[in-house]
Amino acid sequence: MGVNELMGEIAGVGRDARRGGYSRHVYDYADFELRDWFIDQALDSGLDVNTDRNGNIWAWWGNPGSDAVVTGSHLDSVPGGGAYDGPLGVASALAAVEILQGKGFAPAKPLALLVFAEEEGGRFGVPCLGSRLLTGAIDADRARNLRDTDGVTLAEAAVKAGHDPKRFGADPESLAQIGCFVELHVEQGRGLIELDSPVATGSSIIAHGRYRFSFSGQGNHAGATRLADRHDPMLPAATVVAAARRAAAAMNDARATVGRLVPTPGGTNVIASTVDLWLDARVSGEGRTAVLVEDITEAARAAAEAEGCELTVTEESYSDDVVFDETLRSRMDKVLGGVPALPTGAGHDAGILAAHVPSGMLYVRNPTGISHAPEEYAEPADIDSGAQSLARVLEELAG
Repeated sequence: MGVNELMGEIAGVGRDARRGGYSRHVYDYADFELRDWFIDQALDSGLDVNTDRNGNIWAWWGNPGSDAVVTGSHLDSVPGGGAYDGPLGVASALAAVEILQGKGFAPAKPLALLVFAEEEGGRFGVPCLGSRLLTGAIDADRARNLRDTDGVTLAEAAVKAGHDPKRFGADPESLAQIGCFVELHVEQGRGLIELDSPVATGSSIIAHGRYRFSFSGQGNHAGATRLADRHDPMLPAATVVAAARRAAAAMNDARATVGRLVPTPGGTNVIASTVDLWLDARVSGEGRTAVLVEDITEAARAAAEAEGCELTVTEESYSDDVVFDETLRSRMDKVLGGVPALPTGAGHDAGILAAHVPSGMLYVRNPTGISHAPEEYAEPADIDSGAQSLARVLEELAG
């Protein structure tokens, strides 16, 4: 089955009628359906499937062992995300195996497909959670106690999904099996539009972090409370939204975004007692993300003090700049005939693995230049080119 047909099979899973696009989050019904779909496809291809201690799914062509060539991506999405971010890499990995099997290729090294759990952080807030757990980049106790918006912990959700959260944590045995990792992904920008190329390799990922700003004030009546008597946490929260844009604009090639803001209790005629918001900050260069976040935090502190509110800032995740393995990228580039190499501001599981094993990326052109939104897209011909390119790379690496 071709990659476009594979993508068509899951096109109805996890559609979000309210937001548009898709909402697929780890250990929800859409995730269960997608995981079952992947396992069925892998078994139909004659692969051996197992789920590791952190909920990541492995499908093996050949006996598991060290120095394996591994490819894959994730199946979850941001709330109201596009159809391609994550699943395209998984479907392309399945299609690449079928392409290689169809030509009679026999891998000289073990070859595995890997589906990571919770890459987007759409349910429990921490991006690349499956790969962070695998590599030990997040403390297992902290991960188990992460909560979704309904107050359900990751540990509780895992139990309902049939996993043992006591086993969560660094998995050096599984990590040691990976000789190299290649992730195919739809491009999350306009680079390939401007370069007029259907595919590219990845060169780097800029540093990025997520930070929770919690403002505490005094809940009160919206009509009966004079302005002079208010301690409204929504005011300093609004300051952060504006300060993020200002601070990022003042720093070369920086990005700062407030995409989620939660007031409590959330009534139209109620002054909020607390407001939590989440800042996504990204800028390349050692220490520059910290400078960007501190600039925004200073504005938040001043606004909170002026309104008589309290502020707590918590770093929820952070990843340094990633430069993908040059030897691996050179081999990929040689096979693909000199395709462009692109940096990105988007995080990926390949970026987490890059600190431990040679890792690389393949990007497929997105003609809208839009991602994390329903307008995300890839042309069927470019999707085919991506799967064919991945197959050639795997043949080179595992041959």
